[in-house]
Amino acid sequence: MRGVFDPRQLLHAPTSELHNGQWIAYSETPSRARSILAALGPLDPAADYGEAPLAAIHDRDYLDFLKTAATRWRDAGRTGDAIAYTFPVVARRAVRLDRIDALMGRYAFDASTPITDGTWAAAYASAQSALTALAMLRTGERAAFALCRPPGHHAGADYCGGYCYLNNAAIAAQAARDTGADKVAILDIDYHHGNGTQDIFWRRSDVFYASIHADPATDYPFYWGHVDEVGEHDGRGTTLNLPLPHGVRLDAFRHTQSAALEAIAKFGPDQLIISFGADTWEGDPISSFALSTGDYRVLARDIAGCGWPTLIVMEGGYAVEALGANVPSFLSGF
Repeated sequence: MRGVFDPRQLLHAPTSELHNGQWIAYSETPSRARSILAALGPLDPAADYGEAPLAAIHDRDYLDFLKTAATRWRDAGRTGDAIAYTFPVVARRAVRLDRIDALMGRYAFDASTPITDGTWAAAYASAQSALTALAMLRTGERAAFALCRPPGHHAGADYCGGYCYLNNAAIAAQAARDTGADKVAILDIDYHHGNGTQDIFWRRSDVFYASIHADPATDYPFYWGHVDEVGEHDGRGTTLNLPLPHGVRLDAFRHTQSAALEAIAKFGPDQLIISFGADTWEGDPISSFALSTGDYRVLARDIAGCGWPTLIVMEGGYAVEALGANVPSFLSGF
């Protein structure tokens, strides 16, 4: 299987995040990508498809914010990383605001997603990696892997959060539609629900979003991913949430994934995109599932057996040393 990575993705390196009331070392570090690269060997470089595919998913004002936030933060006399601390959760209005503090809250939903001088370049390169791997499917590859870092599935059309800035899976899904796919399905098997992906396709009937994740009653992002969230208007019935309790092992996860694959098969996609998170591993420091390294190959074989052209987009996974075993295990199933 061919894979894609752009070294600019290592430029994003915040120092800390706010977690459970304390400042801690940032979890989504460049070492995550380095661990995977060390195991897989050199990957193909990313091509540059420009900003148009990004703007097909994300609001232009939001993209401009991401490009300028670090500079505006410094121009305001701030040191360190740009981090939001106030959020318009009530009566959010489309008012014109220029102060960087206000913009950080306007375009973010948590305080664990800092913006640095390297964030835009890294997020842009991450999205280009997904688009490049997608193009490989059009040239005959059955499956391709995009080592996306920073990840993307928490990013909405106009907000960042959960370590995510640009929604790589959504950008790829729209690009697939724009290049001839009638229907695209996204299977999200990260430990956390992909709230940004759900929001982006919430009212659309051409993209099916299925997510297996920790129950949001107990786990981040809390406000999305409940079973009664099924989409609305034209998109009603094209969102499927399958939350699971802590401690889930292979049998339960595999059974749930089979239900998701059955629903996707009924939808009848031309293209499958997997938001793959290795934070479902039993030793992940911020998650509570109990999959083993060998389990990933089993889960991937089940998906590959469905026969859809498949783009695998990297999402979470924070046991850095284990990523070098867990990611190759999943890819080996294809």
